Amino acid sequence: ALMQSINARLARVYEETADAYEAATLTGSGTSAVEGMLQSFAPRDARTLVVSNGVYGERMANMLRMQGKPYVCTEGEWLEAIDMTTVNTLLAQYPDVQAVAVVHHETTTGRLNDLTELGELCKARGLDLLLDAVSSFAAEDIEFDAWNIGAVAATANKCLHSVPGLSFVLARQELWQRSSQAGSVYLDMHSYHKAQHANGFSPFTQSVQPAFALDVALDELAQSGGWEQRGATYGARAERIAATLDGLGIQTLLPRDQYSSILWTWLLPEGLNYPELHDKLKAEGFVIYAGQGNLAASVFRIAHMGEIDDDIERLCALLERSF
Repeated sequence: ALMQSINARLARVYEETADAYEAATLTGSGTSAVEGMLQSFAPRDARTLVVSNGVYGERMANMLRMQGKPYVCTEGEWLEAIDMTTVNTLLAQYPDVQAVAVVHHETTTGRLNDLTELGELCKARGLDLLLDAVSSFAAEDIEFDAWNIGAVAATANKCLHSVPGLSFVLARQELWQRSSQAGSVYLDMHSYHKAQHANGFSPFTQSVQPAFALDVALDELAQSGGWEQRGATYGARAERIAATLDGLGIQTLLPRDQYSSILWTWLLPEGLNYPELHDKLKAEGFVIYAGQGNLAASVFRIAHMGEIDDDIERLCALLERSF
């Protein structure tokens, strides 16, 4: 009963999905949900176009490679927005593309990918959009119909404010009715969907304690005003932190209108390395993110998720003492 309640409520986080989409939940991190989504819905006998401009887009391409499924990847630059010229070129070059996979919030840089044009293209061509929304679900706007979203992968422990251990795939009912494309037993999301929607049980052991935590987290999301209010809360925190760092002369990696509300990436000032800043903040109870890949030596990332309202002013005061 708990699992069926969770799945039903996950499908109602966004009003647009309440009737047309259904969720299936598995034990694992957000990456397991992304891989389960690609296992189950990326076609075996046609290509998937991966639109990538960060670590997590590249990870989806690697998942399809390891699954032995045909794909093509845009291989975009990390600091650049989605390149629709390359997308259109690849679609013309590979007419057998049947699905498009993309990351919504690419936390490599903090960019919230603008999916308007890509989604409209998927809608016009009848291509299922498979969306990694691990770091955006429940805080950013997701246009399910306009972007022709077939499935979304997300996790309990990001914007939903639960604990790690459970993740989920939310897919159009039509996709659940198709044959599974999975070559995996554990990550075949159709088996979870079939069992959970029949009697609430799962084909493999679920992480029970995180299920109770997610149940409460979904209550708290509704009580706090839903995804729109949560995103607004994150945005206000981002602006407060930005006001402090602006005063210290710290600059953002990306133009500010390209960031999500959830996480921003900042350039390290000359003379300060990441380990030194990390350790200063951690000693006072704050943990920040390092950069990834070739950004590791030049940036730091601050996320705005969680019940941290009482900590923001203390963080800002600490940042003023740290630079």
